[in-house]
Amino acid sequence: MEHPAETCTRVMAREATPVSHATHATLTLPMTLFFAAAVGVIVVNLSAAQPLAGLVSQSLHLRPEFVGAVAMLPQLGYAAGLLLLVPLCDLLENRRLIFRTLLTCAAFLALAALAHSGPLFLAAAFLAGATSSVIQMLVPMAASMAPESQRGRAVGNVMSGLMLGILLSRPLASLIAGTLGWRAFYGIEAAADALLAVVLFLRTPHRIPAVTARYGDLLYSLWTLLRTERVLRRSAFLAALALGAFSAFWTAVALLLSQPPFSLGMNGIAAFALAGASGAIVTPLAGRLGDRGAGRAVQYAAHATMLGAVVLLGIAGAGWGGFSAAAHPALALGLLVAGAALLDAGVIADQTLGRRAINLLNPAARGRLNAIFVGMFFIGGAAGALMAGAAWASARWSGVCFVALGFTVAVIALGFVYRASPASAR
Repeated sequence: MEHPAETCTRVMAREATPVSHATHATLTLPMTLFFAAAVGVIVVNLSAAQPLAGLVSQSLHLRPEFVGAVAMLPQLGYAAGLLLLVPLCDLLENRRLIFRTLLTCAAFLALAALAHSGPLFLAAAFLAGATSSVIQMLVPMAASMAPESQRGRAVGNVMSGLMLGILLSRPLASLIAGTLGWRAFYGIEAAADALLAVVLFLRTPHRIPAVTARYGDLLYSLWTLLRTERVLRRSAFLAALALGAFSAFWTAVALLLSQPPFSLGMNGIAAFALAGASGAIVTPLAGRLGDRGAGRAVQYAAHATMLGAVVLLGIAGAGWGGFSAAAHPALALGLLVAGAALLDAGVIADQTLGRRAINLLNPAARGRLNAIFVGMFFIGGAAGALMAGAAWASARWSGVCFVALGFTVAVIALGFVYRASPASAR
């Protein structure tokens, strides 16, 4: 009997040759933009729950310590989908698999919109998150349509829609919920995903994988990659911790802003989220500097920015250092916006460098490398969301800031250890 590790090696070696039989199609600029937009629309399913956590928990009478579960379960589901569903794109015809998975996602979102019990909503949110992993089925589809010399660039361009969708999902969700209610948001997203499933089925080529390995072998290959690729482990762990801080902040900030002295409605929270998303402007700069060999310096700056941002958020919202938000509400709100933008910038810069590092590894396993990286990325986000809910219930905003601070200190410490290692490839 063949050892699982030998099977994994055989599977990965087979990937070095053309891995699919596809209807001829070229990844033009309009198609690249379409794939990026599709990824951006689907990822909204995952991060939009953060500003809606308070509204949903109140409506469904969830206990305060379970507020974080509203934002945590879609991300945890996504990580599960990356491990259990995405490998199917190496076994089944891709266009039909993408269509069915995204249509199932739309059905779960519709169920969440109609749910009147907490357990039913949370189950639907988890399953919608799992089927949202269709994002990582679209990436190899787009790569297969690009010339071999441009596949890395194609993956990067399509995945740019991921961070854009994450950043815009919060203001979008807040705006819709503030105008039509949180159920309307899930209903609209369900309709958008269903329509997108049909368009993708009509626009994407027929693609049959050539890999004949069993499903279990493909799952084992994920573990082998994580065990053998040091750069993948380092990049993924740092990104997961960074997203833990990011998710803790964005899960609880709507709860802070809805209370005195801010007393913002959902539309005000949407404007805050949009202003905080300005930190995304660092994405192309971080990638460019990484290409020029300045990745280590950029990472130092990113982690230091995260630390400064969390301290600033603690000062503005929790009164660290003796500051009084009640006495200076406008200043406090401005500091919160600045802290949000800085936190976003630090996390996105680290994530950009991590994604760049793993895409320079084995091209034959690029799809699975990205799946592992993003899966661990969202596990960190799920942990941050869950801990933020518990921290808010016990210590309000100060507790949330300490959770974010813990993740940030861990990022800095682990990054220092990795960079000090002689074998560091970051």
